[in-house]
Amino acid sequence: MFVALLKTRPGSTFQEGGARRLQWEYPEGVNVLAEYWLETDSPRVVSIMEAESMAPFGAIRMDWGDLFEIDVFPAVTAEDGMEMLRQAMS
Repeated sequence: MFVALLKTRPGSTFQEGGARRLQWEYPEGVNVLAEYWLETDSPRVVSIMEAESMAPFGAIRMDWGDLFEIDVFPAVTAEDGMEMLRQAMS
């Protein structure tokens, strides 16, 4: 699982990003679990996805890098994190 944080670049507009988002689809190999649009510029969008590797995120950066600074982080659910913690402590 991965979490992408998209921070608005100076000069980008909601209208420009919105028009592009209406036409755009996530790359093949990405399963979108959730996408949130926030009422702030940093981050503006939070996307939670599953993918086998980081490879699809290069395509996302190519498509959106002019409007957003994009950071992608591996993530686990709180439940999985708690289980990992239990195992590490035993």
